Amino acid sequence: MSVQTQSPLLDHCPPTLPQAAYIDQGWYNREMATIWRKNGVYAGRRDAFAPGSMTRRQVGGVEVIVVADSAGALSAFHNTCRHRGAALCTAESETIGKLIRCPYHAWAYAPDGRLVSTGYGTPTRDFDKGAHGLYPVSLFEWNGMVFLNLDEAPEPFSPDMGLAALDNWPMDRLVTGHVFEKELACNWKIFWENYNECLHCPGIHPELCDMVPVYREGVMSEAERVPREGQAAHAPMKQGARSWTMSGAPCGPDFPGLTAEERALGFFFVTCYPSAFIVAHVDYVRVVSLQPLGPQKTRLRAEWLFAPETMAAPGFDLANVVDFATLVMQQDGDACELNQRGLASPAYTAGRLMPQEFDIYRFHQWVLAQMGEEV
Repeated sequence: MSVQTQSPLLDHCPPTLPQAAYIDQGWYNREMATIWRKNGVYAGRRDAFAPGSMTRRQVGGVEVIVVADSAGALSAFHNTCRHRGAALCTAESETIGKLIRCPYHAWAYAPDGRLVSTGYGTPTRDFDKGAHGLYPVSLFEWNGMVFLNLDEAPEPFSPDMGLAALDNWPMDRLVTGHVFEKELACNWKIFWENYNECLHCPGIHPELCDMVPVYREGVMSEAERVPREGQAAHAPMKQGARSWTMSGAPCGPDFPGLTAEERALGFFFVTCYPSAFIVAHVDYVRVVSLQPLGPQKTRLRAEWLFAPETMAAPGFDLANVVDFATLVMQQDGDACELNQRGLASPAYTAGRLMPQEFDIYRFHQWVLAQMGEEV
């Protein structure tokens, strides 16, 4: 295949990651230590953490608590008491009042992590209360979303499209209108690989290909097409469609701050490896996140975000919005599980990428670099 100068298509067919990357417990453990504990991991929407509460989250297999003080300010810590290591939070979320209190020996901490009391224990002079606060976890808020990073000296949070990517969307004031969760029998990387190519789209996503015509050709954008004489460019979405809904019609008014280009495009993806991506439309936003549960198991979660006035408007049809993307995600989930089942064969050692899978190649390079492997 001849590759055009401006085309992102690969000029060769590189190998994929080896089979062990998808099934081996040791490989998975290294990923947790080097990728999931050293990058910003999506922990939920800002409004999911009520003032005066602590909420458990898993980051790279490590339990973390997100603490909201009485004013709603957020901090995060490892879920371990500095006394003898007991878990501080055992429910999904608990009310803390003014203090975080260990349920074992009643050591108590301020919401900012400072040790306030050792309960019934009576420290001697060699005990430095100031040196026994909770172990902090880096927390970053961005566009109404919370990200956690276990690294002691974390790199700046950096989504692929930049921190200003969603500035024209009113992200901070959107509310969650629907949540979809599904446990997938596949490695977390298989989901990202599926996300990063559209060769599967014609066979797996007939409804999505109808909505986005260029997907019918197995590519994700006009730049990836191999030009043919007399071939016209595709519109971003089919004629008459303006948003990813079952009808193609927006579920409410357009967000007022969008540019003409953003309105014409109709959908905009922002990727936050390793845990989430955001799809912003003219009328709503969807946040999709992943949580690895093991080498061959992943939890998928999607949240649909709307302007409060859109949801309150007469005739608002939630199903018209959520049914479309839910169908697409279920199709993707089935494909990912198919992929996982097949590559577990003892005959499989690795695959080969096609030129259109350049984003998978880049993802594989990122994974290996994060793990300290030779790229």
